[in-house]
Parts: sequence; C-alpha cells; structure tokens
Amino acid sequence: MTFSIIGRCPETGQLGIAISSSSIAVGARCPWVRAGVGAVATQNVTLPALGPQILDLLDTQQLEPASALDRALSSNGWSQYRQVTVIDSQGRVALFSGSEALGTHNAVAGEQCAAAGNLLSGPEVIEAMVQAFEAAPGMLADRLLAAMHAAMAAGGEAGPVHSAALKVVGDLTWPIVDLRVDWADEDPIGQLDGLWQAYRPQMQDYLTRALDPTAAPSYGVPGDE
Repeated sequence: MTFSIIGRCPETGQLGIAISSSSIAVGARCPWVRAGVGAVATQNVTLPALGPQILDLLDTQQLEPASALDRALSSNGWSQYRQVTVIDSQGRVALFSGSEALGTHNAVAGEQCAAAGNLLSGPEVIEAMVQAFEAAPGMLADRLLAAMHAAMAAGGEAGPVHSAALKVVGDLTWPIVDLRVDWADEDPIGQLDGLWQAYRPQMQDYLTRALDPTAAPSYGVPGDE
C-alpha cells in the first residue's frame, strides 16, 4: 500500500522523504521532517503521532534513531501493525516492520538513506530504491525522486498508486520543498516529479522573499513593480 525513501545529503545536510501510496493523501499522514534533527516515514497501518514523537526524542533527548524508534513504538502499542523508518542529522538510520505489515514487505538501510514498503509486487522494489538513491546525482530531492521512479520500474506496489509526496528541509525551520499529489488516477509519482521540476527554479526566490523582502524578485502579477 505504501513505499518510501528517507535520505540525507552529506554535502548540504538536507534531510528529506519521498513517499507514495495507493491511499489518498499519503503526504498528510506519513512523512515527517525537522531541520537539523531528522526524518521519519510512518506507514502501513499508519499512526501519524509516531513521526513527531520520534523527532522529539531525537531532538530534545538526543537519542539515537534505534532508541527513539523503540521508545515511540513501545509507548503507543500496536507496534505489530507499524512500519517506520528513521534517519537523523548524522545520517544514522533505524528500521522497523511489524509482524502484521501488509502483504509483501521489506525495509533496507543504505548509505545515508533507508527505504521501506508494504503490499509490494516484490521485495526487490525496496532494494532498487536504495540502489537508485545511492547512485543518483543532483540535489536531495532529485535523488529521492530517482528512487521512487526506480521503485515503479522494479514493479512498485501490488496495486495502483494514487498519491505521492516530497518533503525536504535544510537550514531553515520550515520545509524548503513540500509538494504533494493527493490523488491521481494515473502516475502520481510522475506528476510529483513534474511539480518538482516546476518548483525547483523558483525555490530560491521564495527563500529570498522570506529572508530579505528587499531583495525579492518580482511576483509577476498585476500591480507588482
């Protein structure tokens, strides 16, 4: 029903997630990122609370990902239904797939990344994601999306994919990339990639507008001079 990749860029320190699902609006429930702290994908029978709880444990209690993941799972119960991946600001990862994870499932750690999925066409889908992320050039968002395309090429989910999301944080307190396709009858990952290609050349402009309005480029709307 869901597959995802979390990753870190060692050059910029950016952290991010790309995720897709057969369910509607996966980006509203499953991807969680916090600048300078980490990223969490919580999926399968999703408990959204796990995302911020794990990030809090990484942040305020300085726990390693495995310890933060274990504590959050044990404090909430029903862990056998959860599938969760965690990466921290140093690139350390932790993975968990409960005994009730749906269908064919897998979770794999890679270099500065981790991927997981359930109701897959085969376990090799997740291995392909890690390999693609490790080999892909470009910005973190490009590498995360390369992993998603690799997943689809390897067979993707057992059924159709309908939603997808991409989140990336850098040095700022808010995400520098936060894009979602909440429902598409066909190719939500392709549509998400199209959103990124449209947003990418404008991303720095929006950061400039936020940080130094006097240097902001034109909005390109009537009345803007």
